[in-house]
Amino acid sequence: MMKNAPSIQGQGKPWKVLIIGAGIGGLSAGIALRKKGYDVEMIERDPQWTVYGVGIIQQNNVIRAMYQLGVIDDYIDASYGFDHVKIFAPTGAQVAHIPISPLVEGYPANAGIARPALQKVLAESAQKRGADIRLGLTAETINDTGDHVDVTFSDGSKGKYDLVIGADGIYSQTRKMLFPDAAEPQYTGQAVWRYNFNRPDGMEGLHAYNGRIGVGLVPMSEEKIYMYITTPEPGNPRFEMSIRAEEMRNRLHMACPTLHHYADEITENEGVVYRPLEWLMLEEDWHKGRVVLLGDAVHSTTPHLGQGAGLAIEDALVLAEELADATTPVEAFKSYRNRRYERCDYIVKNSLAICMGQLGKGPLVDSGKATADSVAVVSKPI
Repeated sequence: MMKNAPSIQGQGKPWKVLIIGAGIGGLSAGIALRKKGYDVEMIERDPQWTVYGVGIIQQNNVIRAMYQLGVIDDYIDASYGFDHVKIFAPTGAQVAHIPISPLVEGYPANAGIARPALQKVLAESAQKRGADIRLGLTAETINDTGDHVDVTFSDGSKGKYDLVIGADGIYSQTRKMLFPDAAEPQYTGQAVWRYNFNRPDGMEGLHAYNGRIGVGLVPMSEEKIYMYITTPEPGNPRFEMSIRAEEMRNRLHMACPTLHHYADEITENEGVVYRPLEWLMLEEDWHKGRVVLLGDAVHSTTPHLGQGAGLAIEDALVLAEELADATTPVEAFKSYRNRRYERCDYIVKNSLAICMGQLGKGPLVDSGKATADSVAVVSKPI
C-alpha cells in the first residue's frame, strides 16, 4: 500500500523538498515525491533547459520504472520499443542474439527514445503533479541547521526546506559542498560520438558492433535511429564544433566496414554530440545531514551497459519509498544508499571493465555475456 509523505512533527504538513537539478534523475524524483504527497520545489541551472538532441537506450528496468512513475503510456508513445539485442563482430558477422523479457505485461522489454522526448514526458508529468520548477537558478549556499535546511539561490532569494536532494550530475556542485574532499570524476581515455539517422528497414532493436572502435545503432522512433561510436581519445582532447562531423566520419571509417556507408550522412556539425567518458563511484556516504545525492552525482557510469539514466530513475523511486517509510530524512537516506549501492557499483565497474578492455588497458570483455548478465541484475526488483 502506498504511504503518504511523513508530516513535520507538530505541524501536520508534509516535508518540503528542494531538488537541485531538473534532468532525468531530478525530474523522476520530483514525480515520485509528488505522488507521495511531498511539497516539491526544483531548480535547474540551464535557463533554456536544453538537452542533447540524440537518443538514449533504456532497458527493461526503466520500462518498469516508468510504469511505477505513472508515465508509461506517454513514454511508450514517444519511444520505440524492442525486445532483443544483436551483437556483431568487428567484421560485421552476428555473434549473439540476446532476447530481453519484459518486466511489465503488455509493454515492450526495452526502448530507445530521443532525449528531448524523454525530458518532455518527465517534465510534463512533474509539473502536472504540482512540482514547482524554476530555471536559471543554482544553490549558492546550503546551510543544514539540524532541523531544516536554509538555501540561498543565485538570484538572491532564499528558501527553507526539510530536506535537499542533489541531482545535479557528474560535476555536482552539491556534492562538492557536502564532500569537498570526495573523489572527482575520472577520465577513461575513451569518448563517445552520437548522431541521428533515418531508421532503415529491419532495424528493430539494438545492434552493437564490437571492436576497438565500438558502434551501436538504436531505434528511437518509427522514423529515427541514433548511432553511438566509442573511440580511444588519449589526452582527453576537445573538438571545435566546426570539425565534429568530419572527425566522426573519420572514426566511423575505422570501425566495422559494413557501417561505413553511414559516414556519408554525417554532415551537420551541430548534430554531432561528443562526450569524453568519465566515471565516478562515491564509496562514502551519499548524504550529509538533511542533504542527499542522487544519480550521476554519486555513481556516474560509462554507457557500455546502457544504464546511466536507468540507475538515476531507480534512485528516485527508492528514495521516495524510503522517505515515506522513515521518521527522519537521515534514516531514509541510509536505507536508500543500502538498497542502491550494490547494483550501482556493479553497473559502474562492469561498464568500466568493458571500456578498459576496448582500450587495451584490461582484459577484453565478452560484451554479449556482460549485457546478458547486466540485464539479469537490473531485472531484479529495486
